[in-house]
Amino acid sequence: MKQLQHTIKAIIRPGEESGFVAECVEIAVVTQGRTLDETIGNLKEAVALHLKGEDPADFGLYDHPALVVTMEIEPSYV
Repeated sequence: MKQLQHTIKAIIRPGEESGFVAECVEIAVVTQGRTLDETIGNLKEAVALHLKGEDPADFGLYDHPALVVTMEIEPSYV
């Protein structure tokens, strides 16, 4: 049996043209926003909607998992 996780991991990266894109690793959730704050707010809402009425254990998660967000950025080279 698969062990349940307490967290949902998400990666935020710059969008191809503007803004930011957030994508969850464990569940099928992708969203975007113009700013980081908007993207994170949209991510929280999208995850809540995705899990609404579902048993989190079906996704390998405990009830009320936390979001762990990693941001991917291009380094500045001097």
